[in-house]
Amino acid sequence: MSEAAALPGLELASQGKVRDIYTVGDDRLLMVVSDRISTYDAVHPTPIPDKGKMLTGLTAFWLAETEQIVPNHLVSYTDVPEQARGRGMLVERLEMVPVECVVRGYITGSGWKDYGSTGAVCGIELPPGLSESEQLPEPIFTPATKAELGDHDENVDFDRAAEIVGDRELLEELRRLSLAIYEHGARHARERGIILADTKFEFGRRPDGTIVLGDEVLTPDSSRFWPVDGYEPGRGQPSFDKQFVRDWAAGSGWDKSPPAPPIPDEVVEGTRARYQEAYERITGEPFSAWLERSGG
Repeated sequence: MSEAAALPGLELASQGKVRDIYTVGDDRLLMVVSDRISTYDAVHPTPIPDKGKMLTGLTAFWLAETEQIVPNHLVSYTDVPEQARGRGMLVERLEMVPVECVVRGYITGSGWKDYGSTGAVCGIELPPGLSESEQLPEPIFTPATKAELGDHDENVDFDRAAEIVGDRELLEELRRLSLAIYEHGARHARERGIILADTKFEFGRRPDGTIVLGDEVLTPDSSRFWPVDGYEPGRGQPSFDKQFVRDWAAGSGWDKSPPAPPIPDEVVEGTRARYQEAYERITGEPFSAWLERSGG
């Protein structure tokens, strides 16, 4: 268990590949982001220093940026235990919607594979002849199932996602909100030299039915960030996310089955630098400013 999980007096409600969730009373949760990193659904034994704080700072930034579009779950990032400062957020306990709301503005990743075999992504027909990493005519909403730890998320079409949610009207509203948040984030990122290729959101509902944005938002772990400089369709793109580690892992000889291997120092340092550059470009402030503001 990671350093983030050692919080005396709090009940650990769940632990994912990166996040530890604690119960705080009846209506609050403490979400703590560790420095763990995973590839191919396996967690490596080597942490990325300050990764959790960078992801938390970015989420806090985006929650403030998007609150005019949709309410969010953040209560406080300062009213948290000292051990969780900078990487912890006190949030509302919500009834989470059981699908991930994925938005794609460019054709890459699993979407590129699906397009190559079917000409469509999640049942959405796309124009023929698209190149890898090409910008789509307009962003598309491509929901996915939420996988259990160790399993893969599965892309599904809108009808199947509506069955899983059990409320088609709700999913239509989540599609509208997801596209609006993506478009806002993509404009902001582009102004700072970053292409937001795709991302995923998670939503929940309050007891009164209000839709609320939760979990992480527009971070390098939930999104593909590409530098505008050097962007060229027809190939994979360099990125600010954990693709740097994924590329190393793919070429390391590891068979992609747990346990994941340790990460070399130079890959750790390169990955940390990419996360920090993404944080500083997007927020327009040095990472140290987040540490000071959050007490981290």
